[in-house]
Amino acid sequence: MEDEKMEEHTWWKEAVVYQIYPRSFKDSNGDGIGDLRGVIEKLDYLKELGVDVIWMSPCYKSPNDDNGYDISDYRAIMDEFGTMEDFREMLEGIHSRGMKLLMDLVVNHTSDEHQWFVESRSSKDNPYRDYYIWRDPKDGKEPNNWTSYFSGPAWQYDEKTGQYYLHLFSKKQPDLNWENETVRREVYDMMKFWLGIGCDGFRMDVASLYSKTPGLPDGKGTTGLIGHEYYQNGPRIHEFLREMNREVLSHYDIMTVGEMSGVTIDEAIKYAGKKRRELNMVFQFDQDALDHDPDDKWGRRAVPLPELKKVFSDWQIRLEGKAWNSLYWTNHDQPRTVSRWGNDGRYRKESQKMLYTMLMTLQGTPYIYQGEEIGMTNSVFDGIEDFDDVEIHNCWKERVVEGHEDPEALLKAMRFRARDNARTPMQWDDSDNAGFSTGKPWLKINPNYKEINVKEALADPESVFHYMQKLIRMRKENPVAVYGVYKEYQHDNEQLFLYERVLEEEGQKARTMYVVLNFSDHEAEFEKPEEWDGAAKYLIGNMSEAPLENRTLQPYEAAVYLKS
Repeated sequence: MEDEKMEEHTWWKEAVVYQIYPRSFKDSNGDGIGDLRGVIEKLDYLKELGVDVIWMSPCYKSPNDDNGYDISDYRAIMDEFGTMEDFREMLEGIHSRGMKLLMDLVVNHTSDEHQWFVESRSSKDNPYRDYYIWRDPKDGKEPNNWTSYFSGPAWQYDEKTGQYYLHLFSKKQPDLNWENETVRREVYDMMKFWLGIGCDGFRMDVASLYSKTPGLPDGKGTTGLIGHEYYQNGPRIHEFLREMNREVLSHYDIMTVGEMSGVTIDEAIKYAGKKRRELNMVFQFDQDALDHDPDDKWGRRAVPLPELKKVFSDWQIRLEGKAWNSLYWTNHDQPRTVSRWGNDGRYRKESQKMLYTMLMTLQGTPYIYQGEEIGMTNSVFDGIEDFDDVEIHNCWKERVVEGHEDPEALLKAMRFRARDNARTPMQWDDSDNAGFSTGKPWLKINPNYKEINVKEALADPESVFHYMQKLIRMRKENPVAVYGVYKEYQHDNEQLFLYERVLEEEGQKARTMYVVLNFSDHEAEFEKPEEWDGAAKYLIGNMSEAPLENRTLQPYEAAVYLKS
């Protein structure tokens, strides 16, 4: 029987991933939109940071209703981003620097401008009709009561054929019919195309949604996301992913991570279990749900630290020896880390460093979203016109224009929660447009770019960038940070997060890492757990070096110790 305490070593467990949102990363031609040649320009910067894998948000051909997550051609590059020749040059540049490329696989839905859907909606007897999910009206209305992630019904009526099609997201993102074997073959062939070019794996967008319950029954309840129990982690989802693994994934030395809306720990073990032959790891959303008002997606609540610690501890403990964690604070769909979980004012650098000390010392593969390495913050949105995101505008139409809600109250909530916070252009320097573009940027630059930018960070030895660089190096040099078994201490402490990582490997002396994190904006008294050996040496931290002993911690202080 496999020893669950001995974690098999693989490159994707030891990697640090950097996510690029290409539209906002670097514009090379002055049209205000980031592009592949802009990425090429900055590959040396990413190599200097020390990351191993670049996850590229979609760069496929798209009409951009949802910024590239509505794909009209899976085998072509978005016009604004460049050409396939640019892509190949970028991939070669990534590989020549010893890094790998993770592509975004978006196959729950396509754009309504994809040729498959153009054919599908042309007539009921078209060969492509069954590529999507079409249903007759029910009592003259939608086939069921499901609602879209982007507000409103999840169905769009097509007058020409007299039926509705399902779209769990925008009405310009019709859901593919995964029950159709031909659709699955098309997807697998497309995946082989990109792997054949040399890509090193996939981040799979909303991968838990592929399988819908037969009959598409009405959802329970009358508020929130209605119907999700019938398509999140659906009845055939594991069958589909095992088939994908058998037909494609298992034939390459690649990395896979599935974005799994509604996933539980038990389900995650099914998706990423060591012997399940599905995926390497999943993105889960338990931490992201904590600061939401349970009755309003846009509402916000304060999160007591023990609640946050419990989420991370549960995933660390219950996946140990069974499946691999993914570790992230933010991505293109979330607010900025330091604005959400830290202090983006007085303690911006300290709290950002503390938060990423945590991320780099847990078991799992860490993901850094662009701009996090310099401590970028949430932006300033004066009015609804400043937002680009289709989700924001759909919600505004439903709740303010049609629902007559208080616009100021909703706007305040949106300013904090909006996905556009993560999508404002990368802040490269203090010149016009933050050095992102010589033209007008597609989305308004965060006004704090004069103080927060890459040029400033590279020049400051105490910057978030240089600390992140040290964290990545520390993780690479200390296998205990990657593979060590996790144990938490003083769970009820409302200021401190304390845990250890222990690595015992055959023929080697056991190594223990102790992690001390102050999650508060004031001093905290640290009482060393009795089990912790004071002989451990200081390994890394965001304040002055200090011994492992009872002492007063500074606001947002992080300290890591090693005993070997």
